[in-house]
Amino acid sequence: MALFGSVSGKDVDAFAKTLAQELAKRYPPALDKGSERKISQKRLTSILEDTFTRALEFKKQHKLGVYKKARLGNTFRWELQEMGFTEKFVEVATEGLIVYITRK
Repeated sequence: MALFGSVSGKDVDAFAKTLAQELAKRYPPALDKGSERKISQKRLTSILEDTFTRALEFKKQHKLGVYKKARLGNTFRWELQEMGFTEKFVEVATEGLIVYITRK
């Protein structure tokens, strides 16, 4: 089942939400919205790469198919939007996630 994968949709959704919540702990939406405190670009890159690496490990363990990869990306995006991240950050983070889990 190359299209669907071996994990349920609910498990994919739960993982995506957890991934977004862990990202928010390390890089809160308040920092993204331009408060007086800033985070370095290097630190933000490191946080995002850690997040993407966790997603890659999940993909390898559960053999995600095309639809489950898309579901993971969409749920991750929606969770970040609900948390209050800027649209630009949501786009960059989601695109990075998708690139990481779809490349060979």
